[in-house]
Amino acid sequence: MRNGISERLAPRLSNPARAAGGLLLVALLAACGVAHRSASVPQISATTNFQLATEGIHTLQGWYDPATGLYQTTGWWNSANALTVLIDYSKVAHTHQYDSTLATTFTVAQSGAQGHPRFLNRYYDDEGWWALAWIDAFDLTGHAAYLSMAESIFGDMSGGWDDVCSGGIWWTKDRTYKNAIANELFLSVSASLANRDRSHQGTYVGWANKEWSWFSQSGMINSHNLVNDGLTITNGAAGTVCANNGKTVWTYNQGVILNGLVELRKASGDQSVLQSADQIASVAIASLVDSNRILHDPCEPNCGADGVQFKGIFVRNLARLYSLRPLPAYKRFIFENADAIGALSQGPGFQFGQVWSGPFTGSNAAIQSSALDAIVGAVVIDNTH
Repeated sequence: MRNGISERLAPRLSNPARAAGGLLLVALLAACGVAHRSASVPQISATTNFQLATEGIHTLQGWYDPATGLYQTTGWWNSANALTVLIDYSKVAHTHQYDSTLATTFTVAQSGAQGHPRFLNRYYDDEGWWALAWIDAFDLTGHAAYLSMAESIFGDMSGGWDDVCSGGIWWTKDRTYKNAIANELFLSVSASLANRDRSHQGTYVGWANKEWSWFSQSGMINSHNLVNDGLTITNGAAGTVCANNGKTVWTYNQGVILNGLVELRKASGDQSVLQSADQIASVAIASLVDSNRILHDPCEPNCGADGVQFKGIFVRNLARLYSLRPLPAYKRFIFENADAIGALSQGPGFQFGQVWSGPFTGSNAAIQSSALDAIVGAVVIDNTH
């Protein structure tokens, strides 16, 4: 993924407060979660959320090109995320209406000018998005070929691991940068595969534990319990020194890690990883928001081709954390953001906008699928407890 987004910080974002420890954070979350949803954002009923999701998915599919198996108006990795929200909607709607779309992409997107054989390219994070999409597709359809593809992609990703910075995978095959997103995806894919391929579970759990052990000590999780973009690698007389580069706290870097830890908890039984997930999630929903608790990235309203995807990824994975940690604060946050999209950032034909607090200024497949992650997440929560 190519991220050319400005590093400036938007004034609407509040300063992150230092986390006070896992158990205290969980207690505070539970207490705060009792509060009502924001009175300044019109609330959308569960029925309307499902209707918005259904109509929004229909709009999203208007950008789908069966000739390429990808979504027009957006890029390669974004198409994997658009496919993921399509699958997540299909699960909660109990429909197989879009199974043929998955089959088309599985075949067609591996060829042609825009495609990549075996869903591999020079970016390890791109590969991770596609691996997660095919794991999701396997969960929906039960088709073994999708799981096999995810395992094949993971095999390529694992080749990005080396001893520089004592571990971790590189962002690209050029091996110039070790960043958060590639390693969070590596964790999420390996732990997810551990829960689905029992014959190789030990291998995948081993990789997942190795990645989390490294990531949690890498320095990318800062003193506020938020994840920065990556590491600065300095080579000197004393050897290689790797440190948090202090770059932007993107919403999606607070999200992918949540699913990785959820899947690791399921695979390993280690309850402590959920405390780490709670620490990151709780600070994110308190600090990366405006006064109405609506989520923002600092690049808004001009987040380019990549950044418009980020917020939905966070909410999608927060909803997955909620499945194991049903804290009221998480539920309220997801509902409030879905409410804001429907009420304040909706355009004609069930198009949704980039800035969820409004106004609507246009959409494309990446913007639409990101907003749908939040709306579908609200529907998932409605059906969880």
